Amino acid sequence: MRPSFYTMKNIFFFLSFFCSLLTFGQVNNGYSLVDAKMADIPENSTTSTQAIAKYINANFKTETDKIRAAYYWTSSNISYDIPGMYAVNFSETVQQKITRALKTRKGVCIHYASVFNDLSQKIGIQSYIIDGYTKQNGKVSDLAHAWIAAKIDKKWYVFDPTWGSGYVNNGKFYKKLDNVYFKAEPTKIIASHIPFDYLWQFSNYPITNSEFYEGKIQINTSKKYFDFEKEIAKHNGSSEADQLFASVERIEKNGLINHMISARYEGKKKQLTYLRHNTNIEKLNSIVNEMNEAVVLLNDFIRYRNNKFSPVFSDDEIYHMIETPREKLAKCQNDIYKVGSVGSENASNVASIKKSISRAVAQAEEHSSFVQDYLNTSKTVRKTMFFKVSRLGAR
Repeated sequence: MRPSFYTMKNIFFFLSFFCSLLTFGQVNNGYSLVDAKMADIPENSTTSTQAIAKYINANFKTETDKIRAAYYWTSSNISYDIPGMYAVNFSETVQQKITRALKTRKGVCIHYASVFNDLSQKIGIQSYIIDGYTKQNGKVSDLAHAWIAAKIDKKWYVFDPTWGSGYVNNGKFYKKLDNVYFKAEPTKIIASHIPFDYLWQFSNYPITNSEFYEGKIQINTSKKYFDFEKEIAKHNGSSEADQLFASVERIEKNGLINHMISARYEGKKKQLTYLRHNTNIEKLNSIVNEMNEAVVLLNDFIRYRNNKFSPVFSDDEIYHMIETPREKLAKCQNDIYKVGSVGSENASNVASIKKSISRAVAQAEEHSSFVQDYLNTSKTVRKTMFFKVSRLGAR
């Protein structure tokens, strides 16, 4: 077993993620024709997952044959990168992982998983990268791992192209395709692979982390029923922030009993905070843009007022000339207090924006009051009401 690192999306923090590799034996399979066809894939069709997927789609029809082709190619053509386990690139994106694995034909669990997952999706199969930890020979590993789940013919299966690619012995990787981790039943693979988030156990009665440690993997129908299909559908329809929030709750509920689970839990909470801050900053920027638009309109009115309402507009036009920015600014003032946290580093900026909006609202209210008085005054008296007023500066 050797470590590697898995990075999340391009965010301002990172999580260390370790991968384990298991020693196991070869198992016979019934996919010799598929494997042979994939072994003959032209070299120029292996430079990208798009090219590999195109070859798979052209040569296989059923979902099982297609996913087998993806599994065979990934496990047979990528070698476990033992030296690379310590060359950590925290800014590496998923696409960069895929590109590097295809170019070097080496990688650790997240590289195998990224390639296999991308192939699965490009051949039209619903799939997900799953992270969790494992048990080997009755002992829980202290190294986290990444694998894949895919829905084949309306049923969920688990795939581990890393463990299916070979084994490590005395610091050296040996290729040996294994099919134990091809299209594995979730109820069986749970004996060795447990996701951090129990959503990806694909069980109506998911086991806890403590039960995994104790080897209690039997279905216990006395537990509260968990409709994982419904929750996956909900997950797919949710924003990234909502997905993270639900996942954090499930991870905590299942027991933070080791450092890997705790690290994943804390990492997801940080990512959630980051996403929420970004979302709130986007809301704040939108409010600032709307405020600036309103200030421009307000300044247009002030110029018109300073020019003693010349050229002549109708009373209705004059009324809307001030009411439009006044209403916009009132909305900005209301909306900015609904914006959540944007981080302590932005607190002073938010306070400044609130003051600017408040000042603009006060100005708009004063001008609105003037217009109300103006419109309620006889036309002969209106000319005596004007005096110079200062304009506002936009942010």
